[in-house]
Formats: sequence, C-alpha cells, structure tokens
Amino acid sequence: MSHKIVALSFCLFPALAMADPPRAPYAAKSKQLVIVSFDGAHDNALWEKSLAMAKRTGAHFTYFLSCTFLMTKADGKQSYKAPGQKPGRSNVGFAQSREEIAIRAGHIWQAHLEGHDIGSHACGHFDGKGWSKADWESEFAAFRTALLEAWKKAGKPEAEPAGWADFAHKGIKGFRAPYLSLSEGLLPALKDFSFTYDASLVTKGPGWPAEGGLPRFGLPLIAEGPSHRPVIGMDYNLFIRHSMGVENRKDSARFEERTLAAYREAFRKEYEGERIPLQLGFHFVEMNGGAYWRALDRFLTEACSKPDVACVSYAEALPLIDSARKKADRSAF
Repeated sequence: MSHKIVALSFCLFPALAMADPPRAPYAAKSKQLVIVSFDGAHDNALWEKSLAMAKRTGAHFTYFLSCTFLMTKADGKQSYKAPGQKPGRSNVGFAQSREEIAIRAGHIWQAHLEGHDIGSHACGHFDGKGWSKADWESEFAAFRTALLEAWKKAGKPEAEPAGWADFAHKGIKGFRAPYLSLSEGLLPALKDFSFTYDASLVTKGPGWPAEGGLPRFGLPLIAEGPSHRPVIGMDYNLFIRHSMGVENRKDSARFEERTLAAYREAFRKEYEGERIPLQLGFHFVEMNGGAYWRALDRFLTEACSKPDVACVSYAEALPLIDSARKKADRSAF
C-alpha cells in the first residue's frame, strides 16, 4: 500500500512523559525475557515473514492488531465509527479487498495456534488522549465485533475455524494504545473489558511492569548510535533518528548495524545485570530497506538460542514474571 509510511507515522510521541521503570525485587538471575511486539499487524507478506522468523528463532511474538484491517472501506462506512469521528474514518486505512481480509484472518489464526499473542491496537488508530471510559469501551467493542465478523467480512463464513468466536470474545487479553496516548478513562475501560495487561507506557529504561490493578508494560529508552543517545526501543523511532523519517535504502546496511549494536547492548546490560525484561517494538512496515527487521532477526537468532533466555509474548511473560516475583518473596525470608 502506498500510504503505509504516511499512515504509520504515528510513533513520534510528542507529548509522552517518560516514567521511571519499576524495579521491584525479583529473584536474582531469573531467566532473561525478551518481549517483541508488532503494531498494526496488517501486511500479509509481513505476517508470513514474521511467523517464519518466529519459527527460525524460537521466539513468540505479540501482534497488536488494528481492527480496520479486518474490514473494507465500504464495510467501515456501515459498521465503524470511532469516538468523535465521522463513520468510516480510519487513520491507517482499511483492507483493500475481501480476499485480503481472508488471508489476514488466516494468519491471525495461525499465529494463535502457534502460541503467539494477539492483542488489540484499537481500530482506526486515533489519538485517545481525550477519550472517556465510554469512548474507549466503544472502541474495544468495535474491535471485538470486527474480529468476530472477520470471516463474514471476508465473504467466507464457511471458512471460519472452529473456536474463532470464542477466541474473538475471550482470547484478546492485551492492549497497546495508538500513539501510546493515554487518558484517565483507559484503565477502567481495560478492566471492564477483561484485559489482563496494557503495553502503552514508555519508561526511561527497561523495567518490570507497573502494577495498579493491571500490569502495565513500557517500551524502554535504549542507548543507540556513536553517542549512545537514548531512543525508544521501537523501529519507527530509529527510522526518525536515522533518516528523519525519509526512506533511505542506500544506507540500509549501516542502519541495520547501528540498530543491532543497540539491541545487543540493551540485552547485555540486563542479561549480565538484573535480568529485567527487554521489550522491543516494531511495525508491519519495513523502514529504511528493512534495516530494523533484519537487525531483529539477527538479534533474536543470537539471544533466543541461549538456554537462560526466553523470547516470549507479553501474555507468556506475565506468569513468568509473577513466578520470579514469588520466588524473590520466598528468598527474602
């Protein structure tokens, strides 16, 4: 899609307040967790590429899906209205055809069966900083309906897998806010919709999930480049730093090496230190000639093969973190 880079230029985070990462007491030398997530989860070629990467490296991913990619624009005009928007509007577009929806739904189901975590990235990628609880609940309900009706919208209701409806109703447990933009209404809405975690925060460095009735994860700032300046551990932020958000294939290999070096150093610091989970975020867009996806592939190939490392989804990380915390509590006595 020609609009990808423009439509996905949503991670500038101009108004984000960086939080200090929670550093609760956890068991010394617990298994090092690496948590990789993808926002948008739309391009079917990148679904295939990421699933193949997961098999090759042994990683499990979290895919934060934008639900307008499960409907055509015509469908959206009839069935989707974001809070404060006209019917059928989306900041990231819609599926281009019913066949595209069918293929995407198939990838979602494949990922689910292979142990990956499917989370919600809401629907039309609007900034919810001013949304009320009711606004968020409206968006969550639209997401659930879009997922539930995906095979119908694809024109292939007979192809819907057994268990899809239960998955649509109960299988989406995690959320990441578009633009990582929050409001006071978000947390109570997440609780009412039975989400088990939120991954919408940004922290000054790797940290344990913040508690407050719901575990809340934050993408960390990591050191990058010759001057080791901190940058949010997400591909788009690297894209902005490396080329000011302008596609630059000529220097793709150089950007890849810089990115891999940053991932390695962020990992080493935690692996040799407190074993705080390392979170890295990506999009279903290969920026700067695929530099960031290539760096990710190389990094996971190295890190996930270590016996005391677990490359897991957010959903898988939660019980592991809870176990480490309980172990630390027992060792304190």
